[in-house]
Amino acid sequence: MMAFRSSNTIRVLLRATQIQESSYPLGCSRSYGTGISNVAELNSRNMYSSLYKGNGALPWTCRNAMTLRSAMAVELPIFLNDKRLLSTQVKAPAQARQMGALRVSMTSPGFIYEPYAPREKVPFFQRWFTRSGWRRTKEDIILELKSAYAINKLRKSGYSKNLFYKEAINVYKEINTLLATGDKNTLRKAVTEKMYSELKNEIKQRESIWSKVYWEMVEPIVKIRTLRARLIGVDPKDLEKVFIQLTLEFLSKQKFEAYDSKGSVVAGDKSKEVLVRDIWVFEKSLFHPKSFWRLCGRITL
Repeated sequence: MMAFRSSNTIRVLLRATQIQESSYPLGCSRSYGTGISNVAELNSRNMYSSLYKGNGALPWTCRNAMTLRSAMAVELPIFLNDKRLLSTQVKAPAQARQMGALRVSMTSPGFIYEPYAPREKVPFFQRWFTRSGWRRTKEDIILELKSAYAINKLRKSGYSKNLFYKEAINVYKEINTLLATGDKNTLRKAVTEKMYSELKNEIKQRESIWSKVYWEMVEPIVKIRTLRARLIGVDPKDLEKVFIQLTLEFLSKQKFEAYDSKGSVVAGDKSKEVLVRDIWVFEKSLFHPKSFWRLCGRITL
């Protein structure tokens, strides 16, 4: 009897999680695809202030973790017909609205939508035989559907996971190299405006401590995976005007060494490899013809 009730509840739960096409702010997706990508997003604070202590943290990582800091994200829960949408919409700045609203071209939403955070594991019995477990299962399914919907939308623009991973690794190496050399002009092109302001301050803080920095990533990369995908609509009258954000986890071996003004080593050891885990959020416009992936934030766990 109990098994019958639990199976019946599961069917009700699954029906409750179904999202109607009419509730999509960015159009509908009849097929979510077979691979549901999990992707990530962010939380920010101060950066660059930690010195290398040989514990797996590089100079541009946080004090007590190997993960890079990120830009503070604002979660925007949007509801329609009492159902959470698979994406959200952002308003143009006040000045832009006065000038004719969304005619102004937006290069970035300026925030991370629903920053990634690892979900605590739920025991099997609790997940399927308690109300709190059913509620958690429903939440997990909705999170997965959001990522699947975003990936499906991205595939229509010619997205290939393997090609994207290659590009993401190249951007990851490029940005870290630019941070090490302090090349702010080139760095500006690889990141969003808000991220550039943050990284520029990091470089300034680091240069006040060290005169020069050596950084190298040992190839091939140990691991790369997608943690979350999200869509952000910018025009309610045009459902094709969306940005996509993909959160990636990088696990790589790196070498680092810092020098003072006299060229003496003051931190790190470039002869040693350090295992570093980073969670970065990449962003791209799906409505600008020549758009490309840029770093828009970093997450620390």
